[in-house]
Amino acid sequence: MKYAVLSDVHSNYDAFESVLRKCADLGIDRYLFLGDLVGYNAEPAQCMARARELNFLAAVRGNHDEFTVSGNTELAGFNANATIAIKWTRTQLSDEDLDYLDALPLRAVVPGTAITLVHATLDSPETWGYVFDSHHAVGNFSYQRTQLCFCGHSHVPVAFDKAPLAIGRRLVERIDGWESNVYYPEADEDFSLSDELPVQLEKGHKYLFNIGSIGQPRNGDPRSSFAVYDDEARTVTRYRVPYDVASAQQKVRAAGLPERLAWRLGVGQ
Repeated sequence: MKYAVLSDVHSNYDAFESVLRKCADLGIDRYLFLGDLVGYNAEPAQCMARARELNFLAAVRGNHDEFTVSGNTELAGFNANATIAIKWTRTQLSDEDLDYLDALPLRAVVPGTAITLVHATLDSPETWGYVFDSHHAVGNFSYQRTQLCFCGHSHVPVAFDKAPLAIGRRLVERIDGWESNVYYPEADEDFSLSDELPVQLEKGHKYLFNIGSIGQPRNGDPRSSFAVYDDEARTVTRYRVPYDVASAQQKVRAAGLPERLAWRLGVGQ
């Protein structure tokens, strides 16, 4: 079975649809979601409706989902642009949308699999911490009871491998290439607008994959990032696909959201 692992859509319907078209081409069987359907961009209701159509096998709540439904007016920890977007998003969603977001758990084990989902970190998902390096990954592995854990939140792909026995290597190692392929298409005639990186899973190892963001990448690459777990091939593959960035930017501006939210889509920051 092939599972598409999606994260951080952030109300970017153009990006979301581009990823789902790629998933259709790949023959995806079921969908998993790591949180933050809403925030930042201009089509939260459309993204909510599309997400419900996918009938996620499992999904968790992100911090933008959390603060959208909380009614909190202070929004501590959010910058000014994110705060404006959350307050605007609240005006765009139905009670049904808000109930859907409110029902999402902070972490979940996917039924019938060896997969755990979390938006931020397994040790304290409610504090919205980040996994950026091996030090943070070690802490996460301490709470990981399944072979695979997928997370998002940082919008930057990064992955780690924990060996059963650390002989001739560190106990936790970063997986080379997972976050690579910086986006410089104008400088490389052979650059592919759609790329993929498969990781072969080894028996006895544990893995932590941050799959990046669909709707607001921050690794210098504006393409949408997501992952696919194939339980027969025993692979996790990271995909990046292009989408109509200009369309998404125009919608942000038309909604009256901050210009920086439109600008950053074009540079992947």
